[in-house]
Amino acid sequence: MELLGRTGATLLFGAGLGAAVSRLLNCRGRTEEEQTAGLLGWVPVLPVPEPLTVRASELTVSPGNSGAVMKYGFPSLANIRSRESYVTSYDPRTRTASWVIEKLNPTSLTGASNRKFCEFKEDDSVHIFHRATNADYRGSGFDRGHLAAAANHKWSQKAMEDTFYLSNVAPQNPNLNQNTWNNLEKLCRSLTKHYLNVYVCTGPLYLPRQEDDGKLYVRYQVIGRNHVAVPTHFFKVLILEQADGKGVELRSYVLPNEPIDEKVPLERFLVPIETIERASGLLFVPNIMKRTSSLQAISNN
Repeated sequence: MELLGRTGATLLFGAGLGAAVSRLLNCRGRTEEEQTAGLLGWVPVLPVPEPLTVRASELTVSPGNSGAVMKYGFPSLANIRSRESYVTSYDPRTRTASWVIEKLNPTSLTGASNRKFCEFKEDDSVHIFHRATNADYRGSGFDRGHLAAAANHKWSQKAMEDTFYLSNVAPQNPNLNQNTWNNLEKLCRSLTKHYLNVYVCTGPLYLPRQEDDGKLYVRYQVIGRNHVAVPTHFFKVLILEQADGKGVELRSYVLPNEPIDEKVPLERFLVPIETIERASGLLFVPNIMKRTSSLQAISNN
């Protein structure tokens, strides 16, 4: 199976090309552990500095639903915003969120809320210099792709409406948004039938690719007057609380921002969590381990 889209425009997932990427990483002096860590070799990773002395898990938010969302800590500390249905860290440079975290369970997925009463809107809490507008997306060829999905928050009309802030949106390939990404969102919701709570962290990635001169570059398109950044990839990290209280499971996905053959299973996009941590500059595992003594990472190995 192969992904649809521009040849070489982003990382391609496949045995032959995976081997080529592995050789590239070998030439760049990756350790043996990094070279053999399953799908870690399929997604380029970037070194990040040691974390700040301030601990993300020590940051608190206002009382209410959003406080419970952050049970497993904050992946980073910059520009935190709390909404009715999720908590986010906003990146004013890209005009999108760095990450959005939401808590799913059968209660949050049930209710009379209807997205036909929702409209995409500017986030007035963001300075006008640094916010996206609907005009930026108009005629761009990209969908306004939700990070925290609207269908995850049927429990409250206000909660659903909050997912339509453009600070919870990133430019997303229409085929990806309406098919494979939508399927991944459905998977997140279906897991609430098997786990006590499902915590979902979603965000954009801007990954390097090799160009004709043999060097790696990070290049991405921007759209609209406000230069909204178009991610090269998206990630989802799922923290799954076992109903029997025996610990948590961790699943982490990376999908390219391009059309994907619907025949490619979602399991193909599972990656080790450190792939996302290195590429994004975020940290998940240290904060999760402060809340549980049992963590099982599910990957496509």
